[in-house]
Amino acid sequence: MKKIVQYKVFLFVLTLVGFLSCEDDLNVKPNDVINEFDFLNNPANAVQLVNGVYNKQLDYNMYSFSWIGITSITSDDADKGSTATDTGTDKHRMDNLTFDATDISFNDVWKGRYDGIYRANNALFYLDQLTIDPVLKDRLIGEVKFLRALFYFDLVRCFGGVPIVIEKIDINDSETINEVVFVRKSKQEVYDVIETDLLDAISKLPLKGQYSPNDLGRATKGAAQALLAKSYLYQGKWQLAYDMAGEVITSGQYALLSNYADVWREIGENKAESIYEVQATLTKGLRDYTNVQGPRGTPDLGWGFNTPSLSLANSYESGDLRKEAAIMFVPSVLWDGFIAPVSWTNPRYNYKAYQSPLLELWNDDKGETAKNLRILKYSDILLIRAEAGFQLGMTGEALDRINELRLRAGLDQATTVTLQSILNERRWEMAMEHDRWFDLVRTGTAVSAMLANGKTFVVGKHELFPIPNDQIIASGGLLTQNPGY
Repeated sequence: MKKIVQYKVFLFVLTLVGFLSCEDDLNVKPNDVINEFDFLNNPANAVQLVNGVYNKQLDYNMYSFSWIGITSITSDDADKGSTATDTGTDKHRMDNLTFDATDISFNDVWKGRYDGIYRANNALFYLDQLTIDPVLKDRLIGEVKFLRALFYFDLVRCFGGVPIVIEKIDINDSETINEVVFVRKSKQEVYDVIETDLLDAISKLPLKGQYSPNDLGRATKGAAQALLAKSYLYQGKWQLAYDMAGEVITSGQYALLSNYADVWREIGENKAESIYEVQATLTKGLRDYTNVQGPRGTPDLGWGFNTPSLSLANSYESGDLRKEAAIMFVPSVLWDGFIAPVSWTNPRYNYKAYQSPLLELWNDDKGETAKNLRILKYSDILLIRAEAGFQLGMTGEALDRINELRLRAGLDQATTVTLQSILNERRWEMAMEHDRWFDLVRTGTAVSAMLANGKTFVVGKHELFPIPNDQIIASGGLLTQNPGY
């Protein structure tokens, strides 16, 4: 069950850069939410305070249309989809790599993450003042630091060096705002903050199996280790990535599900392959993730965006079970017996985003699906171990990890391994999961991959997305733009 629920103690609503709005947390009507004094004198509220950080992940500007646009539609895994006349505001520009700093998607992603960071900083500030059981307090701090690191990981992958804000901000302190909120730090400095937060989280968080059923879905030691391994991979810190992935593997907390297709279905939520998921419920769902990518036409299940590309479909080896599990082909009979008819607009849809109206929990609200979003999976850790191991010359270890995935996919075991073969397995295993664009950029393979999919990747520009123009304006020009924009 999904136990992280919405709570009304603080209303962390931000605008512009994320720290310039009215500070609504604590400035509320007495009968609406409890005040600061009462809150700080009731330790039971500590958990609910942290839940407010988790719940940010359900908002539209976190993992919905804009995130889908800049992490998937940009890549060779996906096309814009939908109809020729429905651009999704700027999704046609994401698809063609003609985007610029004025596009709304970048501002959404920026705001969403800094909203989350603002909530995290406030939570840490108030947690420090609460007198509660020290073990629980440490765990809650670890959860928040994991989430803050996750928000910064998204930002650094998208924009490179960004402002680092790790303290509660007084919006009336213009000097701090100008010197902290509006000043970009280097990419390495951002990664340093991510590493520091995650190492602290690892020291404080329990293993997945040590949580009670009521706390299922909260950040764990394994989640912090997995994100740290991934951040090491992105920096080319091969030994550290290899070792940290090994910690997750040997923890005994995770395993591959026997059926690859189950990973993204309700039956796979929070199961052995899951390391961290955004938790959604029927009463507070994930905003417009399924809706954006649902099949368009008659019957209408969604907007029809982010359709798997022909390039992706044609890339799989013959007999790879992951192909039919990742790509919904039209027409066909879906896994739940639902007929995918020729009246649907596009020939392919993202199967991983499909929520069955027949065999999964459903309240007929396409806008707030109860489907969990997988963020970190055990299969990702096997791929990180394989890639880092290969870079270190440990080809035997790399081959073993890859063959675990190939066995589940119904393929013959590989007898040799190359970096390209590992990246191919990564594409097939993680298809449509918002990693492909970043994988192409970090491995220097974006130019050839984009060209093969009819797109032009500009070296020296497209490695980073533009800093949103709205944020530069809000800063009075203090925020600097990325090259090429």
